[in-house]
Amino acid sequence: MLYRLHKAGYQAFLVGGCVRDALIGLHPKDFDVATNATPEEVRALFSNCRLIGRRFRLAHVRFGREIIETATFRAAANHKDDDVAHDQEGRIIRDNVYGTIDEDVWRRDFTCNALYYNIADFSIWDYAGGMEDVERRRLVLIGDPDHRLREDPVRMLRAVRFAAKLNFKIDKSVVDAMQNNVGLLTNVPAARLFDEFLKLFQGGHAERTFELLWEYGLFDEMFPATAQELEQDHEFGKFLQAALRNTDRRVKAEKSVTPMFLLGVFLWAPVKRLAAIRRSEEKMSESQSLSLAAYEITSEQQRRISLPKRFTVPMREMLALQPRFLVTTGKRGLNLLEHRRFRAAYDFMMLQSEAGLIDKDIATFWTDVQKQSAEERASSFKLQTTAASGKRRRRRRRPRSTSGQDA
Repeated sequence: MLYRLHKAGYQAFLVGGCVRDALIGLHPKDFDVATNATPEEVRALFSNCRLIGRRFRLAHVRFGREIIETATFRAAANHKDDDVAHDQEGRIIRDNVYGTIDEDVWRRDFTCNALYYNIADFSIWDYAGGMEDVERRRLVLIGDPDHRLREDPVRMLRAVRFAAKLNFKIDKSVVDAMQNNVGLLTNVPAARLFDEFLKLFQGGHAERTFELLWEYGLFDEMFPATAQELEQDHEFGKFLQAALRNTDRRVKAEKSVTPMFLLGVFLWAPVKRLAAIRRSEEKMSESQSLSLAAYEITSEQQRRISLPKRFTVPMREMLALQPRFLVTTGKRGLNLLEHRRFRAAYDFMMLQSEAGLIDKDIATFWTDVQKQSAEERASSFKLQTTAASGKRRRRRRRPRSTSGQDA
């Protein structure tokens, strides 16, 4: 792709995280391209290109399963007719003013992400001291930190994510600006915060990410009900950290992870508290109260982070199943194994056991019973089988009366 842009007479650079990661010995997961070609000119060169975005106009060029994100060099808005807009807090809500590479560098967030690899001569162009900051492993914002965070409050979350992933230290000037502007996260669209949630907690560094979010007061802005419970319940904190460690292990082992599960972990304590209140107000089972409370807590959480139904519905089912693990006899216990959310609910229960919130004998029972045959399961759940109880008793019936015989 870079060579085609170069051959067509355009400048073409690899930029951002792929250059940074290569410098510190990490394998880049994706590649971003910066060019002086406009999105429309990129699309004219590549039939496999799709233009996206209104806030930032980008070209996505697909190669098999890979998507190369291509951005046109940007410049500061200096004219009244420029395609740029801000909200009342200074957050950029649209920015499509194109410029040169010399102008583009100052539109990027951190110095370590403002390194350009030139395909023409295989050199790295560094305008903002990014090479030095990479060597020192520190995160420094380009320009005035306070102003840059007001432009885009999500940069606070990006700082934490990069610090956790790269083992970088966040520069003091950035930390001070974060403390002054943490409340601006409430102005970020809920859908965008969900995307950031996925990047923060599904990249293999969830535990360290959570520690930094908590340290800088950002977690409270994303999950206020969870933060309130963590302040009061030390055991819930142990459970949450066990879940984060488990998520990191799964990512490193290249196993699947779903946001549904971790969302259930974050909301578990608030859901349990509200479920107890609902049971005191109205007669209902524990499972019913958990499902109702999960619905209410999720609706409240939606004000901060947009949670798609494809995740919230199975999450509610997973949480509502937790009391049923305490039933280890009878058909009700046996039927739990056939529930479509059993596996997720079982993993959730096992994490509670690991954190000391559930008797380990319960966890052992449900682990062992999954390996048993049908006959062994019947015995474990204390069920009588047809073979054990003998022939089914038949109900005796009176013979039908016939004409002339019932006198």
